[in-house]
Amino acid sequence: MELLTRRLGDVGYFRPVVRSADEADPRTQLVRARYGLPETTREVAGFEADEVASMLAAGRDDELFKGILERYKAVEAQHAFVVCDGTRYTGVVGAQEFDFNAEVANHLGAPVLAVVNGHGRDAHAVIEALGMAGESLRSAGCTLAAAIVNRVDPDDLEEVRARLAERSGSTPVWALPETPLLAMPTVGEIASALGCEVDADGDEGHLDREVTEVKIAAMTLPRVLDHVHEGTLVVTPGDRADVVVGALLSHQASTFPHLSGIVLSGGLPLDPNIVRLLEGLTDQPVPILRTQIDTYATATAIADVQAAIGPDSHRKIATALGIFEEHVDGDALESRIELVRPERITPLMFEFELTQRARSDRKHVVLPEGTDERILRAAEVLTRRGVVDLTLLGDEEEVRSRAASLGIDLGQIPVIDPAASELRDRFADAFLEVRRHKGATREFAFETVVDVGYFGVMMVHEGLADGMVSGAAHTTQHTIRPAFEVIRTAPGVAVVSSVFLMALADRVLVYGDCAVNPEPDVEQLAQIAISSAETADAFGIEPRVAMLSYSTGESGTGAAVDRVRAATALVHERCPDLQVEGPIQYDAAIDAAVGEAKLPGSQVAGRATVFIFPDLNTGNNTYKAVQRSAGAVAIGPVLQGLNKPVNDLSRGCNVDDVVNTVIITAIQAQG
Repeated sequence: MELLTRRLGDVGYFRPVVRSADEADPRTQLVRARYGLPETTREVAGFEADEVASMLAAGRDDELFKGILERYKAVEAQHAFVVCDGTRYTGVVGAQEFDFNAEVANHLGAPVLAVVNGHGRDAHAVIEALGMAGESLRSAGCTLAAAIVNRVDPDDLEEVRARLAERSGSTPVWALPETPLLAMPTVGEIASALGCEVDADGDEGHLDREVTEVKIAAMTLPRVLDHVHEGTLVVTPGDRADVVVGALLSHQASTFPHLSGIVLSGGLPLDPNIVRLLEGLTDQPVPILRTQIDTYATATAIADVQAAIGPDSHRKIATALGIFEEHVDGDALESRIELVRPERITPLMFEFELTQRARSDRKHVVLPEGTDERILRAAEVLTRRGVVDLTLLGDEEEVRSRAASLGIDLGQIPVIDPAASELRDRFADAFLEVRRHKGATREFAFETVVDVGYFGVMMVHEGLADGMVSGAAHTTQHTIRPAFEVIRTAPGVAVVSSVFLMALADRVLVYGDCAVNPEPDVEQLAQIAISSAETADAFGIEPRVAMLSYSTGESGTGAAVDRVRAATALVHERCPDLQVEGPIQYDAAIDAAVGEAKLPGSQVAGRATVFIFPDLNTGNNTYKAVQRSAGAVAIGPVLQGLNKPVNDLSRGCNVDDVVNTVIITAIQAQG
């Protein structure tokens, strides 16, 4: 779904067999939510498992498959392409489940992507299972597009790949390693499955932590602490106050692993004094669940909880996609199912192209705001997806403790404390060199570079990072001023400006300048237009520049219109091959019919891709209006004109905004 949706934009989803047509399972919920499908749970479903088993047993096969085809066609009519998700081979339609899936594929005329389970099988058994699956599908008359061997033991992965390479045949096969995280249930899933009440849950993100193991705390506290590990879920009766308090303290202590949660069994309430103690904690990082069943039954029930990837399973989604993108050749898979790329570009397609470009030549981006939750969550996503290399700034113990309390795995991401870094002297000398003409002293430089914004910029200036992204917790000036002072503008560029990449439902537009220059003069406006066109071209958008004003062509007069007209003439003079029109109104620039009526024969009118606003007031309000009213994804602001890339975040940004801005910065760093 991810691969096809990003490349085609409009992909539907269909399940021939479901347990219930009215209650969405996690897979259906995930797909419908992530890809914004308009169909209801019932509309993407064929028949319920009980219906299928009954119809097959009664010999009503034709009626069943006609019904599936009819319901599939209703989904197909709404989309350019449909992914049909077969059954999970759990016996829901009887012993002939394989034959049933093969027959469905044939009736739908759909090529098959076979997924072979490699869990618990050595290399020999994996190849044998793959051969049997392929032969069975071909014998059933199915067209085999490709195959994936999933959940292969990492120790066997190279041998499996070597044996796959020895196979003859044109069908591509890829092997994916077993990843324990994906099989771990979250605290929230356990709470839901057991019907637990949740006390002192901190924030909802804590329920997304994966449970690595379950431990019943029947020993004394010191012995319990001997047996907890990272991600342990502790089960204890509610009257074991010592265990509850000790577990909370161990979670917060840097000398012990971090727990995923605590389950209070037996319906026993916490002592009132313990409740008061918990209420007095300003930061309660561990969710506490309460259940009425006894301790043994609780542990047994937890063991039966099945992990799932739901719409809010951000860590698992990032991990799964990262594994797929690392081990599966998306282009080869695409060619096997003979996709035709549409001309329209959706936000997901655009983001996919950016991700692929960033991954193709990985760059190093520094993030100064290392303790901000959004930055930490974005860092985890980017690392799991293998898009960029990162460095976080801040007190290392504080950063890592903050990440651990949020259930975030920073892996091998380095954390640098500017105040304690051995780079401080080097950066002070370099800063003094570039700011000496402004009267800077060595003492001033030494104190200045300890600021995370300046330290990050100095990393970029000194070649220790390729770009910087900041602004989630700092003002725009705090981000931009160090860049202006140290990195400075690129040769031939007189003004630093910004653009937003506006991903609409069917296209991506460039808006500039919406964040930096309040009242650009003629020279600055022309430079903003040229820089914005270059940025558009760098991100695969053919630049057709509209110099916006309140009038079109020669119809209007006044100082504001004359400024835009003069700037347009300057752009023509400096870049004669660039398609540019101005002054032009927004409707004439965006709408083909209006453009033809107001400026017949124009190459830009009605087809503009780059919109240059006459001032910051107009640009900032317009991008926000389009973002909120049209549901556009606004990526930016992207700074342009600097020697090296530094980009600013909005303090109201979310995790996706951070991820996209880092990816943009990495692509800028590629040149």
